Amino acid sequence: MTDLSSPSAHSPGTTDVQANRHSLTRYYQFHAKIYDATRWSFLFGRAALIHSAGARCRATRILEVGCGTGHNLRALAQAYPEAEITGIDLSPDMLTIAEKSLGAYRDRIRLRQEAYGPHRAAQPRYDLILFSYALTMFNPGWDAAIDCAHRDLFLDGTIAVVDFHRTAVAPFERWMATNHVRMTGHLLPKLRTHFSPIACEVAPAYAGLWHYFLFLGKK
Repeated sequence: MTDLSSPSAHSPGTTDVQANRHSLTRYYQFHAKIYDATRWSFLFGRAALIHSAGARCRATRILEVGCGTGHNLRALAQAYPEAEITGIDLSPDMLTIAEKSLGAYRDRIRLRQEAYGPHRAAQPRYDLILFSYALTMFNPGWDAAIDCAHRDLFLDGTIAVVDFHRTAVAPFERWMATNHVRMTGHLLPKLRTHFSPIACEVAPAYAGLWHYFLFLGKK
C-alpha cells in the first residue's frame, strides 16, 4: 500500500535541516535513475545486515528510514514474511521507483514521502527500524534521527544500521562531502550510547580507502 503524501511540515528554527533536505531531494532527481545500477559497487553490507537482523530479531512492525528505491524493503519482506513494513524517504523520484518495484509485496509495504525527525507527530511504534546508508547524509539531523528511532521503537526493539564509517584519505572525504556524505566516524559512538549492541562490525572497502560498519542494537 502506498501513500506518497507531501513531506511533513518542519519545526521552527530548522533552516539548515530544511536546506539539507531540499538539497538531497534535488540530488536524487537525477541519481534515482541510476541508483540501483551503480550503488551495488560501494554500498556494502546491506544484505548482511538484513540477514543478521532476521536471524537475531523478531519483528512484526518494521520501518526503514531513507528507503530509496525499495531495495531493502523487498529483502525485509522476504526475511520477515509476516511483518507490516513502512518505508519513508524524502525523494519522490526514489519512491516512484520503489512503488513500481514492490511486486508481490505491495500488500505489506507502505511508502510515505516524508522526513524523519523530531517534528513527526506521534507514530505507532516499531519492532525494528533500519537505516541503510542514510544517516551519513543527514547533515545536520543525524543525531536527532537516532534519538527519534529510540523514541519510535518498542521497549526491547532493535535498530539496524549499515553506513559509511570513516576514511583517512582527505581528497576522498571531500569528494564524498560533495555527494552529501559525511565520513568522520561520528555515528557509532552515538549508537553505542543509545542502544545496547547486539552486533557491531567495522570493515574496510577497496583496500581501506574507506571503512563501513554494521550495527544492531537493542533499545
